[in-house]
Amino acid sequence: MAEQTPLDQFRQVLGGAARAVSGEPEVELAFTADAPSAAGKHIKVPMPARGLPPEQVAEARGFADGFALRLKHHDPALHARALPAEAVARAVFDAAETARVEALGTRAMAGVADNLDSALAVRLRADPITRARSRDEVPLSTAVSLLVRERLTGRPVPAAAASGLAMVRDWIEEKAGKGLDSLALALDDQRAFATLANQLLQDLELVDGEISPDDTTDENDESDGEDQDEGEEGDEGDESANAAAGDVDARADTDDTADSDAEGDDPGEEGGEEGDLGGDGEEGMLPVRPNRPPADFTPDFDYRPYTTRFDEIVVATDLCDEDELVRLRAYLDQQLVHLQGAVTKLANRLQRRLMAQQNRSWDFDQEEGLLDAARLARVVVNPTHSLSYKMERDTDFRDTVVTLLIDNSGSMRGRPISIAAISADILARTLERCGVRTEILGFTTRAWKGGQSREEWLAAGRPPQPGRLNDLRHIIYKKAEEPWRRARKALGLMMREGLLKENIDGEALLWAHSRLIARPEERRILMVISDGAPVDDSTLSVNSGTYLEKHLRQVIHWIENRSPVELCAIGIGHDVTRYYARAVTIMDAEQLGGTMVEQLAALFDAEPR
Repeated sequence: MAEQTPLDQFRQVLGGAARAVSGEPEVELAFTADAPSAAGKHIKVPMPARGLPPEQVAEARGFADGFALRLKHHDPALHARALPAEAVARAVFDAAETARVEALGTRAMAGVADNLDSALAVRLRADPITRARSRDEVPLSTAVSLLVRERLTGRPVPAAAASGLAMVRDWIEEKAGKGLDSLALALDDQRAFATLANQLLQDLELVDGEISPDDTTDENDESDGEDQDEGEEGDEGDESANAAAGDVDARADTDDTADSDAEGDDPGEEGGEEGDLGGDGEEGMLPVRPNRPPADFTPDFDYRPYTTRFDEIVVATDLCDEDELVRLRAYLDQQLVHLQGAVTKLANRLQRRLMAQQNRSWDFDQEEGLLDAARLARVVVNPTHSLSYKMERDTDFRDTVVTLLIDNSGSMRGRPISIAAISADILARTLERCGVRTEILGFTTRAWKGGQSREEWLAAGRPPQPGRLNDLRHIIYKKAEEPWRRARKALGLMMREGLLKENIDGEALLWAHSRLIARPEERRILMVISDGAPVDDSTLSVNSGTYLEKHLRQVIHWIENRSPVELCAIGIGHDVTRYYARAVTIMDAEQLGGTMVEQLAALFDAEPR
């Protein structure tokens, strides 16, 4: 038996500690190079270096302890029943519950408290609160969670977030100081804590009515807006989720007017006693039924870019020279060696299923075409008979195009983007053999933290609510009519260091959709491969925290209900089923190839829309 490395020993010890803290003997712990996550009793924490640096060990312990404490002290069903409908309120409610769970471990075990502090420091590195320069840029969920943590544990706010929190502390204390104090009285009772947390949301004017954890009516389920059913209740739930895109501190006037305009409401219509607030009436916090259903919205909605002058749509071969493309493709081929067997088998299975649907039909006794060998005998018997030819009829199945839209964000770096490129490469070859045209697209941004768009916004004096504030980069790896042999080198570009940055999914989805709509094929299929919600620090730091996510939901809802394009999605380590009606989530990038094959096979098996 091979001797275990120190890293393996640490993983085993950490897994044992997680099982002890959670009280769950079936907890499994693994290391990951991506974002830490937990799905049921499967925990993934950041992988430290082989030398086990103390700070990285503390980070891994912190995330493991946080996930284990949540398994022990958190009831997901109770949490879901008490969860408010509005997006900002939901984020604050989730943050308060996380602070409660971690406070229980902090107060009971000093070592766990130090570990959780290390994990918190990691989370804050990517949080806009550490870069905020005004109240508008401070995410309310982070600010409230830090104040709740301070109240429940007595531990000081981390230095990285202190200046950002100071900008909103007085406002929160004035609005909800007593509510924050009362949370400590229900630390051990999740039901009572949820009731107090909802009261806190009312004090902060994030919700209008109290939500009780005992309320198990369907109304709470409708308000999630995740199922996006075509029925009346699903639309109403989607609207209630979208109605909360207002800014943290200026949620009453500006954003409410924008939401009213997007929903087709009359801006001058009074929605209650506070008529000066526009169509929403209740400060934009209550679900409002629009004058027309969301399916009739145009795809621009109330979302807008600050400027499009710096956006680019670029062919992959234009982003680097020929020699580098050859080198990157060789690197991708090296990655392909380990997976080619398994993924190729799946691709062959898909090909057999597709070819089985292409039932051949022939027209016989034609004057030209393929020689009909079955009728040669009659010519031998009677030479006066002419040769008989046959022609194959075209099938509707061949009139199909598939677009693979791949997330090229920084969080896809490493194994996920390698698997995505490999799977796209093999699927393109497979579908080409079946007569199905395939287009491969990618989306990212040209720069981190905003690029030239943000510089122009700063030079203009930072006008409020600028909208999308980064430079888009949409990449064409393979055009639909381009054969695979010509595009194979371009797919290696995904391996290029520095290509993967931020992801703005809504606009990328509209771009890919517009390319599909312009295609002549009768059946159009769009498959999205992503590993998370849309994230762009520059945009989210100056708009509401749900600005990009709200736009993505609207775009998906519009495509699924109003467009002939068939949409499906695969999430890598991230639950995309809350966005897409036809979606699947995988926790390991190694599953991507098989999942893509199965999703496409299911689409081809189904009747075209």
